[in-house]
Amino acid sequence: MALISKKKIPFKINLQLRKYLKKYGRETVMPIQYADLLRFESSISLYDKQGNDTLWVTIFFPYSEIEHIYDGLKKIYADLKTDGNQEVIKHLTIDRVDLCTYGNTQPFRIRIVNRVNDNFDYFYLKRADCSRVYGMELEHLLSPNRISYLTFENSLVEEHIAGIPGDQFFKSYLDNPKINQIRLAKEFVKFNERCFVMLLGDMHSSNFVVDITPDFEEDYYRIRAIDFDQQSYEGKRTVYQPQYFKQNNPLIEMGMKYMTPESVKQYQTEERSLISGRLKVENQRIYELMSVMAKDEISSEENTVQLKTELAHYYKSEKFLACKTMGEIVWASLERVMVH
Repeated sequence: MALISKKKIPFKINLQLRKYLKKYGRETVMPIQYADLLRFESSISLYDKQGNDTLWVTIFFPYSEIEHIYDGLKKIYADLKTDGNQEVIKHLTIDRVDLCTYGNTQPFRIRIVNRVNDNFDYFYLKRADCSRVYGMELEHLLSPNRISYLTFENSLVEEHIAGIPGDQFFKSYLDNPKINQIRLAKEFVKFNERCFVMLLGDMHSSNFVVDITPDFEEDYYRIRAIDFDQQSYEGKRTVYQPQYFKQNNPLIEMGMKYMTPESVKQYQTEERSLISGRLKVENQRIYELMSVMAKDEISSEENTVQLKTELAHYYKSEKFLACKTMGEIVWASLERVMVH
Protein backbone atom coordinates (compact mmCIF):
# COMPACT_ATOMS: atom_id res chain seq x y z
CA MET A 1 0.00 0.00 0.00
CA ALA A 2 1.22 3.50 -0.85
CA LEU A 3 1.02 6.13 1.87
CA ILE A 4 2.05 9.78 1.83
CA SER A 5 4.22 10.36 4.89
CA LYS A 6 3.69 14.04 5.74
CA LYS A 7 2.34 17.27 4.33
CA LYS A 8 4.49 18.23 1.35
CA ILE A 9 6.75 21.27 1.66
CA PRO A 10 6.33 23.71 -1.25
CA PHE A 11 9.49 24.81 -3.08
CA LYS A 12 9.99 28.12 -4.87
CA ILE A 13 10.80 28.42 -8.56
CA ASN A 14 14.52 29.18 -8.73
CA LEU A 15 16.26 31.47 -11.23
CA GLN A 16 17.44 28.62 -13.47
CA LEU A 17 13.95 27.16 -13.77
CA ARG A 18 12.54 30.65 -14.37
CA LYS A 19 14.99 31.09 -17.24
CA TYR A 20 13.85 27.79 -18.75
CA LEU A 21 10.19 28.80 -18.42
CA LYS A 22 10.81 32.12 -20.15
CA LYS A 23 12.63 30.41 -23.01
CA TYR A 24 9.72 28.08 -23.69
CA GLY A 25 6.90 30.58 -23.29
CA ARG A 26 5.65 29.50 -19.87
CA GLU A 27 6.45 32.77 -18.08
CA THR A 28 4.35 35.90 -18.58
CA VAL A 29 3.59 39.11 -16.69
CA MET A 30 0.19 38.74 -15.01
CA PRO A 31 -2.04 41.70 -14.10
CA ILE A 32 -3.12 39.99 -10.86
CA GLN A 33 -1.68 37.18 -8.76
CA TYR A 34 -2.77 34.51 -6.31
CA ALA A 35 -2.39 36.87 -3.35
CA ASP A 36 -4.81 39.37 -4.93
CA LEU A 37 -7.64 36.82 -4.82
CA LEU A 38 -7.14 36.35 -1.09
CA ARG A 39 -8.67 39.81 -0.58
CA PHE A 40 -12.24 38.51 -0.90
CA GLU A 41 -14.72 39.75 1.68
CA SER A 42 -17.26 36.90 1.90
CA SER A 43 -18.02 33.38 0.70
CA ILE A 44 -20.78 30.78 0.47
CA SER A 45 -20.59 26.99 0.28
CA LEU A 46 -20.77 25.47 -3.21
CA TYR A 47 -23.06 22.47 -3.71
CA ASP A 48 -23.21 20.06 -6.65
CA LYS A 49 -26.34 19.19 -8.66
CA GLN A 50 -27.28 16.51 -6.13
CA GLY A 51 -27.07 19.00 -3.25
CA ASN A 52 -23.81 17.65 -1.82
CA ASP A 53 -21.25 20.03 -0.33
CA THR A 54 -18.28 20.13 -2.72
CA LEU A 55 -15.96 21.57 -0.03
CA TRP A 56 -15.33 24.48 -2.39
CA VAL A 57 -16.68 27.95 -1.55
CA THR A 58 -17.71 30.67 -3.98
CA ILE A 59 -16.03 33.93 -3.00
CA PHE A 60 -17.08 37.56 -3.40
CA PHE A 61 -14.83 40.59 -3.70
CA PRO A 62 -15.32 44.17 -2.48
CA TYR A 63 -17.25 46.22 -5.03
CA SER A 64 -14.28 48.56 -5.46
CA GLU A 65 -12.03 45.69 -6.62
CA ILE A 66 -14.34 43.51 -8.74
CA GLU A 67 -13.69 45.24 -12.07
CA HIS A 68 -9.90 45.21 -11.64
CA ILE A 69 -9.80 41.54 -10.57
CA TYR A 70 -12.23 40.27 -13.23
CA ASP A 71 -10.47 42.19 -16.03
CA GLY A 72 -7.16 40.76 -14.86
CA LEU A 73 -8.55 37.22 -14.82
CA LYS A 74 -9.88 37.60 -18.38
CA LYS A 75 -6.47 38.79 -19.59
CA ILE A 76 -4.80 35.82 -17.90
CA TYR A 77 -7.25 33.50 -19.66
CA ALA A 78 -6.35 35.11 -23.01
CA ASP A 79 -2.65 34.53 -22.26
CA LEU A 80 -3.34 30.91 -21.34
CA LYS A 81 -5.52 30.06 -24.33
CA THR A 82 -4.57 32.37 -27.21
CA ASP A 83 -1.06 33.62 -26.45
CA GLY A 84 -2.41 36.96 -25.26
CA ASN A 85 -4.87 37.76 -28.07
CA GLN A 86 -7.17 40.26 -26.32
CA GLU A 87 -9.87 39.95 -29.02
CA VAL A 88 -11.08 36.69 -27.49
CA ILE A 89 -12.04 38.28 -24.18
CA LYS A 90 -14.56 40.78 -25.60
CA HIS A 91 -17.44 38.34 -25.14
CA LEU A 92 -16.16 36.68 -21.97
CA THR A 93 -17.41 37.25 -18.46
CA ILE A 94 -16.21 35.90 -15.12
CA ASP A 95 -19.15 33.88 -13.83
CA ARG A 96 -17.72 32.64 -10.55
CA VAL A 97 -14.51 32.38 -8.50
CA ASP A 98 -14.28 29.38 -6.16
CA LEU A 99 -11.74 28.54 -3.46
CA CYS A 100 -10.86 24.98 -2.47
CA THR A 101 -11.07 24.77 1.32
CA TYR A 102 -9.47 21.33 1.72
CA GLY A 103 -5.98 20.04 0.89
CA ASN A 104 -2.65 21.79 1.12
CA THR A 105 -2.63 24.20 -1.80
CA GLN A 106 -6.03 25.97 -1.62
CA PRO A 107 -6.32 26.80 -5.33
CA PHE A 108 -8.77 29.24 -6.88
CA ARG A 109 -10.97 27.96 -9.71
CA ILE A 110 -12.33 30.53 -12.15
CA ARG A 111 -15.43 29.80 -14.23
CA ILE A 112 -15.46 31.92 -17.39
CA VAL A 113 -18.47 32.16 -19.75
CA ASN A 114 -18.88 33.25 -23.37
CA ARG A 115 -21.90 35.57 -23.40
CA VAL A 116 -22.63 34.83 -27.07
CA ASN A 117 -23.27 31.10 -26.73
CA ASP A 118 -23.20 30.47 -22.95
CA ASN A 119 -20.26 28.09 -23.39
CA PHE A 120 -18.07 27.97 -20.29
CA ASP A 121 -14.57 26.94 -19.28
CA TYR A 122 -12.48 26.80 -16.11
CA PHE A 123 -8.92 27.64 -15.18
CA TYR A 124 -7.00 27.67 -11.90
CA LEU A 125 -4.83 30.18 -10.08
CA LYS A 126 -2.49 28.65 -7.52
CA ARG A 127 0.60 29.37 -5.45
CA ALA A 128 3.68 28.61 -7.50
CA ASP A 129 5.48 25.42 -6.50
CA CYS A 130 8.37 24.12 -8.58
CA SER A 131 7.30 20.51 -7.95
CA ARG A 132 4.08 21.18 -9.86
CA VAL A 133 6.01 22.90 -12.65
CA TYR A 134 8.43 19.99 -13.08
CA GLY A 135 5.52 17.55 -13.01
CA MET A 136 3.48 19.42 -15.61
CA GLU A 137 6.48 19.97 -17.87
CA LEU A 138 7.39 16.27 -17.80
CA GLU A 139 3.75 15.37 -18.46
CA HIS A 140 3.62 17.80 -21.39
CA LEU A 141 6.80 16.44 -22.97
CA LEU A 142 6.69 12.72 -22.23
CA SER A 143 3.01 11.70 -21.98
CA PRO A 144 0.37 11.66 -24.75
CA ASN A 145 -1.17 14.75 -23.09
CA ARG A 146 -0.45 18.44 -23.59
CA ILE A 147 -0.78 20.93 -20.73
CA SER A 148 -1.19 24.70 -20.82
CA TYR A 149 0.11 26.59 -17.80
CA LEU A 150 1.78 29.91 -17.04
CA THR A 151 3.96 31.23 -14.23
CA PHE A 152 4.67 34.68 -12.83
CA GLU A 153 6.51 35.40 -9.57
CA ASN A 154 4.64 33.45 -6.86
CA SER A 155 1.63 32.52 -8.99
CA LEU A 156 0.82 29.59 -11.25
CA VAL A 157 -2.07 29.43 -13.74
CA GLU A 158 -3.27 26.08 -15.05
CA GLU A 159 -5.85 25.10 -17.63
CA HIS A 160 -8.74 22.85 -16.62
CA ILE A 161 -8.11 19.20 -17.55
CA ALA A 162 -11.46 17.80 -18.67
CA GLY A 163 -12.56 14.32 -17.66
CA ILE A 164 -14.51 12.36 -15.07
CA PRO A 165 -12.76 12.40 -11.67
CA GLY A 166 -11.51 8.90 -10.90
CA ASP A 167 -13.46 8.46 -7.66
CA GLN A 168 -16.66 9.67 -9.36
CA PHE A 169 -16.01 7.37 -12.32
CA PHE A 170 -15.77 4.36 -9.98
CA LYS A 171 -19.11 5.23 -8.34
CA SER A 172 -21.13 6.08 -11.44
CA TYR A 173 -19.64 4.40 -14.50
CA LEU A 174 -17.94 1.09 -13.69
CA ASP A 175 -21.24 -0.83 -13.60
CA ASN A 176 -22.26 0.51 -17.01
CA PRO A 177 -22.31 -2.46 -19.44
CA LYS A 178 -21.08 -0.15 -22.22
CA ILE A 179 -17.73 0.32 -20.46
CA ASN A 180 -15.04 -1.74 -22.16
CA GLN A 181 -13.30 -3.03 -19.07
CA ILE A 182 -10.42 -4.63 -20.97
CA ARG A 183 -9.52 -1.33 -22.66
CA LEU A 184 -9.85 0.50 -19.35
CA ALA A 185 -7.61 -2.01 -17.56
CA LYS A 186 -5.02 -1.66 -20.34
CA GLU A 187 -5.06 2.14 -19.98
CA PHE A 188 -4.51 1.87 -16.21
CA VAL A 189 -1.41 -0.31 -16.80
CA LYS A 190 -0.02 2.31 -19.19
CA PHE A 191 -0.89 5.17 -16.79
CA ASN A 192 0.77 3.31 -13.93
CA GLU A 193 3.92 2.87 -16.02
CA ARG A 194 4.07 6.56 -17.05
CA CYS A 195 3.79 7.72 -13.46
CA PHE A 196 6.52 5.31 -12.34
CA VAL A 197 8.95 6.26 -15.11
CA MET A 198 8.47 10.01 -14.52
CA LEU A 199 8.21 9.54 -10.73
CA LEU A 200 4.90 11.35 -10.39
CA GLY A 201 3.48 10.40 -7.01
CA ASP A 202 0.13 10.25 -5.22
CA MET A 203 -1.98 9.20 -8.20
CA HIS A 204 -4.99 7.90 -6.30
CA SER A 205 -8.48 8.23 -7.76
CA SER A 206 -9.02 11.85 -6.62
CA ASN A 207 -5.91 13.00 -8.48
CA PHE A 208 -6.69 11.74 -11.98
CA VAL A 209 -9.56 11.91 -14.44
CA VAL A 210 -10.88 9.42 -16.98
CA ASP A 211 -11.32 10.94 -20.43
CA ILE A 212 -13.73 8.97 -22.65
CA THR A 213 -13.56 9.55 -26.41
CA PRO A 214 -16.13 7.77 -28.63
CA ASP A 215 -14.49 5.86 -31.48
CA PHE A 216 -16.33 4.50 -34.51
CA GLU A 217 -16.72 1.07 -32.88
CA GLU A 218 -15.64 1.39 -29.25
CA ASP A 219 -14.98 4.11 -26.70
CA TYR A 220 -11.35 5.08 -26.15
CA TYR A 221 -10.11 5.77 -22.58
CA ARG A 222 -7.29 7.86 -21.29
CA ILE A 223 -6.38 8.37 -17.65
CA ARG A 224 -4.86 11.81 -17.03
CA ALA A 225 -3.11 13.16 -13.97
CA ILE A 226 -4.58 16.43 -12.69
CA ASP A 227 -2.44 17.01 -9.57
CA PHE A 228 1.33 17.37 -9.79
CA ASP A 229 2.19 18.38 -6.21
CA GLN A 230 3.92 15.07 -5.53
CA GLN A 231 6.38 15.11 -8.41
CA SER A 232 9.45 13.23 -7.13
CA TYR A 233 9.09 14.30 -3.49
CA GLU A 234 8.38 11.17 -1.41
CA GLY A 235 10.96 8.52 -0.58
CA LYS A 236 8.75 5.43 -0.86
CA ARG A 237 8.83 3.76 -4.30
CA THR A 238 5.20 2.59 -4.19
CA VAL A 239 3.97 6.20 -3.95
CA TYR A 240 4.90 6.48 -7.64
CA GLN A 241 2.91 3.40 -8.67
CA PRO A 242 -0.86 4.01 -8.73
CA GLN A 243 -1.44 0.24 -8.45
CA TYR A 244 -0.56 0.44 -4.75
CA PHE A 245 -3.26 2.94 -3.75
CA LYS A 246 -6.31 1.25 -2.24
CA GLN A 247 -8.53 4.00 -3.75
CA ASN A 248 -7.65 2.53 -7.16
CA ASN A 249 -8.71 -1.02 -6.23
CA PRO A 250 -11.66 -1.10 -8.70
CA LEU A 251 -9.23 -0.67 -11.61
CA ILE A 252 -6.67 -3.03 -10.09
CA GLU A 253 -9.32 -5.75 -9.63
CA MET A 254 -10.40 -5.20 -13.23
CA GLY A 255 -6.82 -5.70 -14.39
CA MET A 256 -6.50 -8.91 -12.37
CA LYS A 257 -9.69 -10.18 -13.98
CA TYR A 258 -8.83 -9.43 -17.60
CA MET A 259 -5.01 -9.24 -17.79
CA THR A 260 -2.38 -11.96 -17.84
CA PRO A 261 1.16 -11.23 -16.59
CA GLU A 262 2.28 -11.46 -20.22
CA SER A 263 -0.20 -8.82 -21.44
CA VAL A 264 0.68 -6.50 -18.54
CA LYS A 265 4.36 -6.81 -19.45
CA GLN A 266 3.53 -6.09 -23.09
CA TYR A 267 1.64 -2.88 -22.28
CA GLN A 268 4.39 -1.74 -19.91
CA THR A 269 6.95 -2.26 -22.67
CA GLU A 270 4.74 -0.40 -25.16
CA GLU A 271 4.44 2.60 -22.85
CA ARG A 272 8.17 2.73 -22.16
CA SER A 273 8.81 2.62 -25.92
CA LEU A 274 6.44 5.55 -26.45
CA ILE A 275 8.18 7.55 -23.71
CA SER A 276 11.54 6.70 -25.29
CA GLY A 277 10.30 8.04 -28.63
CA ARG A 278 9.15 11.30 -27.04
CA LEU A 279 12.49 11.63 -25.26
CA LYS A 280 14.26 11.45 -28.61
CA VAL A 281 11.94 14.01 -30.21
CA GLU A 282 12.23 16.45 -27.27
CA ASN A 283 15.87 15.63 -26.59
CA GLN A 284 17.18 19.21 -26.27
CA ARG A 285 14.30 20.55 -24.18
CA ILE A 286 14.34 17.54 -21.85
CA TYR A 287 18.09 17.91 -21.41
CA GLU A 288 17.67 21.58 -20.45
CA LEU A 289 14.85 20.77 -18.03
CA MET A 290 16.70 17.91 -16.37
CA SER A 291 19.89 19.96 -16.09
CA VAL A 292 17.93 22.45 -13.97
CA MET A 293 15.97 19.81 -12.04
CA ALA A 294 19.10 17.81 -11.19
CA LYS A 295 20.55 20.80 -9.30
CA ASP A 296 17.31 21.91 -7.67
CA GLU A 297 16.29 21.18 -4.09
CA ILE A 298 12.84 19.64 -4.42
CA SER A 299 12.77 17.14 -1.56
CA SER A 300 14.48 16.23 1.68
CA GLU A 301 17.79 14.37 1.87
CA GLU A 302 16.02 11.60 3.78
CA ASN A 303 13.44 11.07 1.01
CA THR A 304 16.13 11.23 -1.69
CA VAL A 305 18.26 8.56 -0.01
CA GLN A 306 15.25 6.30 0.57
CA LEU A 307 13.98 6.53 -3.01
CA LYS A 308 17.34 5.97 -4.71
CA THR A 309 17.97 2.98 -2.44
CA GLU A 310 14.56 1.44 -3.15
CA LEU A 311 14.87 2.01 -6.91
CA ALA A 312 18.40 0.56 -6.97
CA HIS A 313 17.02 -2.57 -5.30
CA TYR A 314 13.93 -2.70 -7.54
CA TYR A 315 15.85 -2.35 -10.81
CA LYS A 316 18.96 -4.16 -9.52
CA SER A 317 20.96 -1.14 -10.69
CA GLU A 318 23.62 0.68 -8.68
CA LYS A 319 23.33 3.70 -10.98
CA PHE A 320 20.58 5.12 -8.76
CA LEU A 321 22.87 5.01 -5.72
CA ALA A 322 25.14 7.62 -7.33
CA CYS A 323 22.27 10.14 -7.52
CA LYS A 324 22.55 13.09 -5.15
CA THR A 325 19.19 14.81 -5.83
CA MET A 326 15.63 13.89 -6.75
CA GLY A 327 16.17 15.42 -10.18
CA GLU A 328 19.12 13.09 -10.78
CA ILE A 329 16.93 10.14 -9.76
CA VAL A 330 14.27 11.16 -12.30
CA TRP A 331 16.97 11.51 -14.97
CA ALA A 332 18.31 8.03 -14.13
CA SER A 333 14.77 6.65 -14.45
CA LEU A 334 14.32 8.28 -17.86
CA GLU A 335 17.72 7.01 -19.02
CA ARG A 336 16.61 3.46 -18.31
CA VAL A 337 13.77 3.95 -20.80
CA MET A 338 16.22 5.15 -23.43
CA VAL A 339 18.47 2.10 -22.96
CA HIS A 340 15.81 -0.61 -22.85
